[in-house]
Amino acid sequence: MRSVLSSARLAAAQVGALAITLPMLLAGALPASAAVATHAMTPAVDDGILYRYVGADMPSGRVLGGCQAAGACFGPDQIRAAYDIQPVLDSGITGSGRTIVIIDAYSSPTIHSDLAWFDRIWNLPAPPRFKILAPDGVPAFNVADRNQVIWSAEISVDVEWAHAVAPGAAIDLVLARSSQDADMLRATRFAVEHNLGDVISQSFGEAEACADPRLLEQEHALFEAASDRGIALFAASGDFGSGQPTCDGATLFISASTPASDPQVTAVGGTRLAADGVSGAYRSESAWNRSGGGFSSVYSRPGYQAPFNGNERERGLPDVAYDADPNTGVLGTWSVLCGLAFPCPLGVAILRFGGTSAGTPQWAGIAALADQEAGRRLGPINKALYHIAKSDSYGSAFHDVTSGNNGYAGLAGFSAAPGWDAATGLGSPDVAHLLRLLT
Repeated sequence: MRSVLSSARLAAAQVGALAITLPMLLAGALPASAAVATHAMTPAVDDGILYRYVGADMPSGRVLGGCQAAGACFGPDQIRAAYDIQPVLDSGITGSGRTIVIIDAYSSPTIHSDLAWFDRIWNLPAPPRFKILAPDGVPAFNVADRNQVIWSAEISVDVEWAHAVAPGAAIDLVLARSSQDADMLRATRFAVEHNLGDVISQSFGEAEACADPRLLEQEHALFEAASDRGIALFAASGDFGSGQPTCDGATLFISASTPASDPQVTAVGGTRLAADGVSGAYRSESAWNRSGGGFSSVYSRPGYQAPFNGNERERGLPDVAYDADPNTGVLGTWSVLCGLAFPCPLGVAILRFGGTSAGTPQWAGIAALADQEAGRRLGPINKALYHIAKSDSYGSAFHDVTSGNNGYAGLAGFSAAPGWDAATGLGSPDVAHLLRLLT
């Protein structure tokens, strides 16, 4: 799941916003790094990140203008309205007393200031605790390393949007020393064995065939141990439709993404959200054509999917969905390239993030809200989600996405349809109703 920035330019009406491609940035200001090695996870920040230059006066409040006013990007207020999160927060359920663990690689030298700016711009409280742990250590940040730069963007969207959904939850950011599979697994193992939090968010992945089978076995055993401890696991389903990059990154082939394909994990796919850009009022959703989805070649169908997935030999994914289309993406702050690739008068840049990265930490935030409301860890929620989908309450708990498909780059995709499908899963959440059913 690669990351680039959009090459489109925003209209002049979009308050001076400018878009540029990450390859363009890196070709001009930064040397390209070597290709990502085989058996390495790649972050799910997708192409379509737009960033906004901010003038002397920092805008603050619900709507910044530009793409927000046009309903082409959303801040926390709009997303909270569209997915019916705000009534939950207003009732005092904010994730208080719960901890969201985010797994990423390398580091970001600006994450503390980025989060502080994010909170300032959108009038959010700081999290009760934000801790960074690097159990194996991490290399000194190298802005000339394309891979590290991309992961730093991933860190921003993960931390900021988990916090936007569950502002009362503590956040532990656990950093692997590299994106190699073994290093990522060690970081996750550290989080599970030290029981760091209630929910784990993983916005990265790779084709199942590119992972060492022995590591997959170890990973599955670790996820089972996490489930036994009541830890809920979420992972991005991918940004290449029904495919994934080949192990050398040269092309795409039909494949599910790991770790999302593990049946202990709630796999988060992507949609294109239509909502009012000011109020956030929900209108509709369709499948994002790059939403990762399909069937596992490693895991058989889990029992909870039996009423929905007729393929008993293969686990289907995603399980759920969330806004991911970069043309309706979410706003965040990321300042690693300030002063190097673009000017930031106040030391901050506002970006529009797309990809299944954005939805994964938000679903983790939803799980933290549910844990607080229940007064205990709910643990893995897949069984409960599919049970709800079988009931008469399905239509109140989910937006059932029934249009669009995830065919991409010449690969045949899967169409959205009533109920579960291999493009958008069970659909996106109506959080206020879903939480009552979960708890």
